[in-house]
Amino acid sequence: MAKKIVAVTACPTGIAHTFMAAENLEVTGKELGYDVKVETQGTSGAENVLTQKEIDEADAIILAVDRDIDESRFVGRKVLKCSVGKAVKKANEVINNAINDVGTEVIKGEKKADSSNGEKGIKSIYKHLMMGISYMLPIVVAGGILTAISFAFGIYAFQDEGSIAWGFYQTGAVAALGLMVPVLSAYIAHSIADKAGFAAGLVGGFLASTIGSGFIGGIIAGFLAGYVTLFLNKYIKVPKTIQGVKDILIVPILSVGIVGFVMLFVVGTPISAMNAGITSFLNSLNGGSIVILGLVCGLLYWDLGGPFSKILYAFAIGLISEGVYGPMAATMICGMVPPLGIAVATLVTRKMWTEEQRQAGISALFLGASYITEGAIPFAAENPIVVLPACMIGGAVGAITSLALGAGISAPHGGLFLLLIPGVITNVGGFLIALLAGTLVTAAMLIILKKITMGKTK
Repeated sequence: MAKKIVAVTACPTGIAHTFMAAENLEVTGKELGYDVKVETQGTSGAENVLTQKEIDEADAIILAVDRDIDESRFVGRKVLKCSVGKAVKKANEVINNAINDVGTEVIKGEKKADSSNGEKGIKSIYKHLMMGISYMLPIVVAGGILTAISFAFGIYAFQDEGSIAWGFYQTGAVAALGLMVPVLSAYIAHSIADKAGFAAGLVGGFLASTIGSGFIGGIIAGFLAGYVTLFLNKYIKVPKTIQGVKDILIVPILSVGIVGFVMLFVVGTPISAMNAGITSFLNSLNGGSIVILGLVCGLLYWDLGGPFSKILYAFAIGLISEGVYGPMAATMICGMVPPLGIAVATLVTRKMWTEEQRQAGISALFLGASYITEGAIPFAAENPIVVLPACMIGGAVGAITSLALGAGISAPHGGLFLLLIPGVITNVGGFLIALLAGTLVTAAMLIILKKITMGKTK
C-alpha cells in the first residue's frame, strides 16, 4: 500500500502560490508513488480540508505555509515546515524530506500556534504585513471595481444622490475602500497578538484614514497595536479568577487608548505630510522620474510574485485609496509580462523548447492574462540565468511605457479581464501598448539569452 502524505499550503495572499504548491505536491507525490492529499487555504477559505482521521493515518505531514495557520490539528505529530515557494520549485525534495524525516519537527501541545511561528526580525514582519494585505485584498478589489462602475455612468454621475451611480460609488468608494486601511491594520495586529490585538488595530487603522496618513499610517497602526497588545498581555498579571476581565476590559481599553493617542498626537502629522508628499510626487511624474520608477518596478519583480514583488504590489494598492492609479497599472504590467513573454517565446521558437515546456507556455499565457505572475516560475526555476533578466528587463520596459502614456488601474487584480469593466483602466490604449511592449521585449530577450546559453548565437 502506498504511503500517505497530507499537506497544507497557504501563501500570504492566498491567490496563486497556494494552489501551485498544492498541484506540484500532488503531481510529484503521485510520480513518486505516494498517496497525497493537500488542503489549500486561499482567500475564499480552506478547500479539500483534511479530516482528523487522514491526519492521524498519514505517514508524513507537510506544512508549506508563509502565513499563520491553526496547527492544533497536528499536535504531537512530526511535520515538515517549508515555504510555499519551496513546494512550488522543489516539491520532490520537500516530499522526500518529509518521508525520510529530514528537517521535521514535533508540533507542541499548545492549542494555537505561536503567532510569529518561531520567526524573528524582517521575515516575521513581512508575514504580519502580508496577513493584513490578504484580508484587505478582497475589499480593495470589490471597492475599486464598484467605484469604476459608478464612473461608467458619467464621471460626475455619482454626485446625483439616490441614483444607481451614487449607489455604486457609496458602496465601492465610501464603504469598501473606506474600510481598506482599518481592515489592514486590524489583521496585522491580529497576526501579531491574535484576537486580542484586533480592536486596537481596527481603531488605529480608522484613525489613520481619518487623519490622512492612509496606507502607511495603517501599517504603522497595525504593528503598533499588535506589539502594544503583546506587551500588555505579557506584563499585566491578574489572578486567574479575573482573567476574563483582563481580556475584555483592561487590555482592550489600554491598547486602544495607547494606539489612538499615538496615532493622533505622534504619528499622524508627519506620516500625513509624508503621504501627501509621495502622492504629489507620483502625480507630477515626468521624464527621468518615470524611467526611475519604471526601472524600480521591473527590478523588484525579479522574484516573480515573491516577497519583493508583493512589497511593490502593497505600495501600489495603498496609492489606489489616494486616487493615484498609475503605479498600479505599472505594477500589474510587471506581473503580467513574465508569463506572457515566456508564452510568446515558446510559441515563436517552438524547437528551442521541450514538449512539456511548450504546454507550460500555453498555461503561462492564460495565467499572465489573469495577472498571475507565478506562471513564469517553472521556467525561472529551471533556468534562472536566462529567464529572470528577460522578465526584469521586459517588466521595466512595460512599466516605463505605461507610466509615460499615463495608464492607470483602479482595481488591484484581474489583468486583461478588467477590460470588460468600463472605467477600471484609464487610457486603455496606453495600457495595452505598454503590456505588448513589455511582453515582446521579454520574449526577445528570452530567445536571445537562451540561444547564447545553447551556444547558438548569431
